[in-house]
Amino acid sequence: MAFSLDDHWVWDFWLADDGALFHMYFLHAPRALGNPDLRHRNARIGHATSPNLIDWDFHGRIFDAGDAGAFDETATWTGSVVRGPDGVWRMFYTGTRFLAPDAHPNIETVGVATSPDLYHWTKAPGPICRADPRWYETLGTSSWPEEAWRDPWVFPSADGQTWHMLVTARANHGDELDRGVIGHAISRDLESWEVQPPLSDIGAGFAHLEVPQVVTLAGGTHLLFSCDSAKLAGDRSGGTGGIWSVASDAAEGPYPIAAARLIAPERLYSGRIIADRSGRPVLLAFHNIQDDGTFAGGVSDPLPLVERDGTLQIEAEA
Repeated sequence: MAFSLDDHWVWDFWLADDGALFHMYFLHAPRALGNPDLRHRNARIGHATSPNLIDWDFHGRIFDAGDAGAFDETATWTGSVVRGPDGVWRMFYTGTRFLAPDAHPNIETVGVATSPDLYHWTKAPGPICRADPRWYETLGTSSWPEEAWRDPWVFPSADGQTWHMLVTARANHGDELDRGVIGHAISRDLESWEVQPPLSDIGAGFAHLEVPQVVTLAGGTHLLFSCDSAKLAGDRSGGTGGIWSVASDAAEGPYPIAAARLIAPERLYSGRIIADRSGRPVLLAFHNIQDDGTFAGGVSDPLPLVERDGTLQIEAEA
């Protein structure tokens, strides 16, 4: 295991590369909570750096949750980091607000923080982006216990004129167990965001598509996302969940999610692809539920990837 903490569970993470060091931002919560299911409403974002994606130095928490009534008053969840044309680093992250201490219903929205150096972060007032009921399910419009609008993945268009945000979201129609879609918003300046229709269709077999990431490799463009066994729907019900990928004609979508294939079973989750210092694409993921049913936590060593017949595979398992 490349990165773990003795006194905290570690799970979802995202990466930035400043050319000298890899910066990893990750969710963590105290093991003293006892029950790992409680980690979600106690999640905070930590920071670690590495020269090689294997040896990590931990730098602590980057900021706290918001004040009472804030969009991120309960917890700060998964996001992504980009550097804008102004040289400022921006972290787009999920703020969540649970409606009651002992109940699951929660509202997820996207916030942003800025940094000059990837170490010191300042949160901006938020939220800056939330589910639009024209296309997306909102809390109370179905039996689903959350307003899903989380895990923002932000990247520029090929011409650099538009920024795209991909979001874990659910459509406002269709079978409630099979509404998982890739939500979408666009911006010209990384500040004002306009929500767009989904970039994928319902009925692809997923209740949600978590931690999306788009990568372009030598052979093509792929969407990466995660969905565990419990949230598989339709013809996929009863199958094995984990980390999935699907080829796309363009980074900006649309994404043919019905063709997605499993690249790692759910002992690994929340996969992220990045190029190591040799330029080789590798997959990192967190260690999820193990064979004995316990939650492990901690981030894996880099796993080399290959592309065969238009699909991604972990090289060791090819």
